Amino acid sequence: MNRIFAASAFLIVFIFGTTHFPGARSFSKEFLTPKEIEKIQLAQEVDTRVKAYMEAAALRLKTARERFGGVESEAGAPLEFFTVEEMIEGYNRIMQSVMSNLEDAYQDESKDREKLRVALTSLRNGSKDAENPLAVLKKLAEEKLDEKVWNQVNQAIEITKGASEGAESGLSELPVPPKKKGEKNIDRN
Repeated sequence: MNRIFAASAFLIVFIFGTTHFPGARSFSKEFLTPKEIEKIQLAQEVDTRVKAYMEAAALRLKTARERFGGVESEAGAPLEFFTVEEMIEGYNRIMQSVMSNLEDAYQDESKDREKLRVALTSLRNGSKDAENPLAVLKKLAEEKLDEKVWNQVNQAIEITKGASEGAESGLSELPVPPKKKGEKNIDRN
């Protein structure tokens, strides 16, 4: 039942996240930097791929927060030529990519379940870490009366909440790995 709920929540977020409404700007610009694309392509296992995606997502929130707060990027910075809107849109697309990768890995029974556990844990932790920067971005958008950024951040908050809940659900359904000899009973979630 949790699996059906998680899949339904993902589909709803995915549909609303990719549907273009009248007047909505379409982002044709690549949302990842060339170095990030290379890192993700080299990360063939779900755990390392999700980690690379989550690092990219965190960088977007950090940089968007700084830029929206008035701090300009240094020359040569990875996101130097991205606007606040593009970074938030990039964050949303990254989170959708992570959920898609995890859904594929979860359904593939041949995938290493411990690597899937690590990937789900990365998503859960990254989602929790994103809560504060997203709240700050929302507050900045309110102060600056920037409705577009405010709407994007609200969408990011919903995607992040769905990702966190999906990660929790996935972790709860994975069997706990057996303890190794001499290992203390530690909750790996």
